[in-house]
Amino acid sequence: MPGVLMDRRIATSRWRKLRRWLPFGVAGLGICVAAAAFELVPASGSLSVSAEEITSASAEDAPFQDYLPVRATVAPLRTVFVGAVEGGTVARVSVLDGASVKAGDMLATLSNPQLRLDVTSRGAAIAGQLGQVSAQRLSLQQNLTAQDNAIAEANYNLLKAERDLDIRRHLHEQGFESDASVKSFEDETRYYTVRVSTLRQARLRDKAVSERQAAEIDQTTTRLKSNLDEVESSLDALVLRAPVDGRLTDFLLQPGQSLKQGDQIGQIDSEGAYRLDADIDEFYLGRVAEGEHASADFGGTDVTLTVSRVKPQVSNGQFRSELVFVGQPPVGLRRGESVEIRITLGQTHPALVLPAGPWLEGSGGSFVFVLDASGHHAVRRAIVSGRRNPEQVEIISGLSAGERVVTSSYGRFQNFSHLLVN
Repeated sequence: MPGVLMDRRIATSRWRKLRRWLPFGVAGLGICVAAAAFELVPASGSLSVSAEEITSASAEDAPFQDYLPVRATVAPLRTVFVGAVEGGTVARVSVLDGASVKAGDMLATLSNPQLRLDVTSRGAAIAGQLGQVSAQRLSLQQNLTAQDNAIAEANYNLLKAERDLDIRRHLHEQGFESDASVKSFEDETRYYTVRVSTLRQARLRDKAVSERQAAEIDQTTTRLKSNLDEVESSLDALVLRAPVDGRLTDFLLQPGQSLKQGDQIGQIDSEGAYRLDADIDEFYLGRVAEGEHASADFGGTDVTLTVSRVKPQVSNGQFRSELVFVGQPPVGLRRGESVEIRITLGQTHPALVLPAGPWLEGSGGSFVFVLDASGHHAVRRAIVSGRRNPEQVEIISGLSAGERVVTSSYGRFQNFSHLLVN
């Protein structure tokens, strides 16, 4: 109708609709971009590495062989050092270094005029003391002999007095001797009886004293003779001799060389009897013990050994063990020769193991980098490792069979917890 206003639909343009939803679209796009950026930006503590830089291996259940390979050195089983008992100047050298010697063989002769003079003087003094002791012994013997003579004489006089008294008593009975005459013979007999008893008692007392003095004299004589032997042996010490059979080594004496008392002049090594000395990493100090077995390959022949001694002192990160052969050692061994041996530390047993490699030195066996299924991301994980040999490391906890681990050097990875493998 004319003059009447009516509502009518105003068409909304497409642009106005698009503009209404545009803020929501921009926000969604921003979220997607942020998510993509989050995926592309490395996490904190991450390091990007090339796949060619690393090697990897899987943890697996396998038999673990508990042994330790080491390099050992051939050494003589027994070594006796030779020293100069007395000082002096080398007058003559009788053998050369490396010679085979027998016990008592002359090695060298020393010259020491002052020692000879001292020996002569001391010997004369001891000889004089021995003379005095001999005189004391002679005096004791003479005293006992004099007492024996006195007892014998008293016994004789007693027998004579008893015989005279018996005669006088017979004559007295027949009336030819008076009472006073018989009494004088009785008194004489009584006197000699008492004298014999007194002398015998004195003889017993003096004998006991003499025996004690004789024992002391014997001890003094023995001591003086021993001192004299030692003094005289001082000259014998100028001749240096081999104390045992063996091979003479480190013997470098030259004529005219001066030696002091106690100077070492060489050593004698046992021949045909050897041991092996092995320097072992201190990590195994608590695991290598006396009695453990070892083996070595000598020209294709497997030889058995036993750990005979473990020296606990650690030097330069190593300790030393000595091993002896079970049975006769191989023929042709030489002192100082190097030998590869394997020390058995325990029985072979099933375990979760990883291959030994550079990773072990960098982590000390306390952590590893575990790769995910894609192989492009590795996460640092703490583990507990156990025994190890050159090929294997026993994993006690922290890994499962089938998990893949970076086994190359961890030198660059020490301060990172993630590896992004490109």
